[in-house]
Amino acid sequence: MDARLLTSHAMRVAEQFPAVTQEQPFGPDVEVFKVHGRIFLLVMGPPDRPLVTVKADPFDAAELRAAFADIVTGHHMNKRHWISIAPGDAVDRDLLRELVTDSYRLVVARLPARRRPVDPETFGYRP
Repeated sequence: MDARLLTSHAMRVAEQFPAVTQEQPFGPDVEVFKVHGRIFLLVMGPPDRPLVTVKADPFDAAELRAAFADIVTGHHMNKRHWISIAPGDAVDRDLLRELVTDSYRLVVARLPARRRPVDPETFGYRP
């Protein structure tokens, strides 16, 4: 996936989720997506080499880094709980959608039950 498609697809997926806000608290070069004030997606870096950073289960994060050359430890984030996806051929649109969705679900699961916009156990699963 090229740089433009990587960033636009990740942002388009995130924008569709309930209770999402988009901000630039770290400057104009970093798009931050939050659910009820908690970050689940960052899109950052120069246009020719951006990174899409998402939250991941630590076990899954290690497996993903081992399996995909374009997935590395989270840039400027907790290295155990975050991964960054770079442009390249290893990650396709479906995998990127799944990674952004999983990140959203992980963050929603940590919210108090009354503030959860979706059920994190079932949201985003396709039969």
